[in-house]
Amino acid sequence: MGVTSDEKFLPFAQRVKPLLQIVYPPDVVESLTQKLFELMLPNLQQVGHEDLRKWNHNNVLLITYGDSIVEDGVSGDGRSPLAVLADFLDAHLQDTVTGVHILPFFPYSSDDGFAVIDYNQVDPALGSWEDIQHIAHQFNLMVDLVVNHVSSQHEWVKQFQAGESPGKDYLIETDPDQDLSEVVRPRSLPLLTPLDTVEGTKHVWSTFSADQIDVNFANPDVLLEYIQIILRYVAAGTRYIRLDAVAYLWKKLGTNCIHLPETHAVIRLLRELLQILDPGIAIITETNVPNRENLSYFGNRNEAHMVYNFSLPPLLLNALMQGKSEHLKTWMMSMPPAPIGCAYFNFTASHDGIGMRPAEGLLAAEEYRSLLATMKDFGGEISMRSQADGSESPYEINISLFDAMKGTVAGEDEWQIQRFLCSQTIMMSLEGIPAFYIHSLLATHNYNEGVAQTGRNRTINRYKWNLAELTAQLQDPTSPHAQVLKELKRLIKIRRRQRAFHPNATQYTLHPLNPALFAFWRQSMARDQSIFCVHNLSKQPQDLQLTDINLVSTDDWTDLISGAPILTVGDGYQLAPYQSLWITNKIDSATDSATPDPLTGGY
Repeated sequence: MGVTSDEKFLPFAQRVKPLLQIVYPPDVVESLTQKLFELMLPNLQQVGHEDLRKWNHNNVLLITYGDSIVEDGVSGDGRSPLAVLADFLDAHLQDTVTGVHILPFFPYSSDDGFAVIDYNQVDPALGSWEDIQHIAHQFNLMVDLVVNHVSSQHEWVKQFQAGESPGKDYLIETDPDQDLSEVVRPRSLPLLTPLDTVEGTKHVWSTFSADQIDVNFANPDVLLEYIQIILRYVAAGTRYIRLDAVAYLWKKLGTNCIHLPETHAVIRLLRELLQILDPGIAIITETNVPNRENLSYFGNRNEAHMVYNFSLPPLLLNALMQGKSEHLKTWMMSMPPAPIGCAYFNFTASHDGIGMRPAEGLLAAEEYRSLLATMKDFGGEISMRSQADGSESPYEINISLFDAMKGTVAGEDEWQIQRFLCSQTIMMSLEGIPAFYIHSLLATHNYNEGVAQTGRNRTINRYKWNLAELTAQLQDPTSPHAQVLKELKRLIKIRRRQRAFHPNATQYTLHPLNPALFAFWRQSMARDQSIFCVHNLSKQPQDLQLTDINLVSTDDWTDLISGAPILTVGDGYQLAPYQSLWITNKIDSATDSATPDPLTGGY
């Protein structure tokens, strides 16, 4: 006899109610628990344990818009962009990446998808749910839950303006005369937006823009709405739920309205609900904030499964601009291992710019200024944010990462491709799951024409490739696009076979005497494979004393990248400009996706 719904309810309530009690008043919790249970019941399995094998050394993700590659140069002409993307993935990346993050593919009104009009529809200009599901059958799919706000054209906003349910209670109305000076702002735009309603003008919270209206999670019905959206994503085959802008989810007057306890409690609740539904699904939080604040979203290994490693992009970029590892090493030594059941999400570029807030307190002031100036010289833009005192400070650098590598603080040089490949090799060597933005894999240049058209700095790194143009470039062996993609595919395939690159495998910072070298040690959880990762951050050849990285003389060592053996560990080694080494005692140790138990290291 199967388990009845009544028998399922008690264990469900025992796990969910304590989290609801943190956020909602007692008179709401009982009915809300019942409503959540009824929502999830059709797909509810026996309440199981956490899945600690959601990832391994084999996992590599791609980040892309649904229309980053189009036919005939125009979205909507010919095949749908999502169908074009699916064919490109099959042709070029089937054996390279295991997961795909398709950035918001819903009908939207601004911010290139992050002002969502309807979470339940695929933008017809991109394709259909069938297109999404086709990609989800081939790759682990990541989908955005834009959780803080909706488009000003969303049905809920229209209902608010008309005084109709349910939307009339879904937004956050605030008196514009309130003192809101403590509120942390990600952009230099007004915090409140006036809306015309049947009851006159009302001012509602809009953290990001007047077209992105914040929703009110203090209303439990809003929570239920978003749970239904998550269930729709899961039904489409989603394996990763990315919580966009989640740090600003809860508002409380008199606070900074970022990282509030209620926000963390909601994330814990979502994790628990997904674990009950399907323990293989992971939550990733997008919190572009200083490092300590970002790490708080692991909670007590009960919040996000993954957090973006936001400090990595600016620190790695600065290290390659300066040709030295000082600040990168200092940061890396301060980073705790991700808790069991959690992982870092490593990236160097994305659809947004290179965030500068995560570098606060980590870069010397002169280097900070020099980095910004160099990026301007290489065609980049600097986006600003408002401070509480009315001043502005850099929020992010907007630039194609490939063009960010044109040179160093000394100016442009001939080492762009090598420097860029070094940056990507470092990223995929670090503890965590590596994710490549499509324009990094394709070595796309600054899209300055797009910035001129849209007036938005972020457009610089959101180019839409014409499929025929891209195909021609990838077929030309002299093209930097072809050279970069070919070499990155080779490196990724090598990386995916090494158990020492498991997202939770040991990582230890090394200290070669040469400051131009960045080195660290990775060791598999079964302790049978070591990889010493050494990277030359400069455009000059650099000497490495192998004794500095403690190679064990009883083992045979080989550089995985070049395939060359290390004959004598007492010898020196000279690295070419921007060369990387993966020195291992065990070649191609993992020819399948088997992974050790995270707690015991056994197989």
